Amino acid sequence: MAVYKTTASGRLHRMNEIRTRVMVGPDHRISGTAPAEVPAGEHEVTITLPDRSSHERPTRQIDPTDLPRHDLGPWPQGLSLRREDIYGDDGR
Repeated sequence: MAVYKTTASGRLHRMNEIRTRVMVGPDHRISGTAPAEVPAGEHEVTITLPDRSSHERPTRQIDPTDLPRHDLGPWPQGLSLRREDIYGDDGR
């Protein structure tokens, strides 16, 4: 993806956005492997963090009996859920 960045001089520079995953250790050092198209040397990196709430554990235990239930009545007489009966002889 081409991204254009304006510099202090007002010129636009074409940049390529390359995404990869890195590991940040407890000492805040970053490690990972860059894709082959990234040349060796120093590069500017942007780290995107997910919304913190997506990592937080629920404050209370979820009780499965509190989930909504739908009573669809009894199963039809003679219902077969065998793979062969559902998909036929070829098993697909």
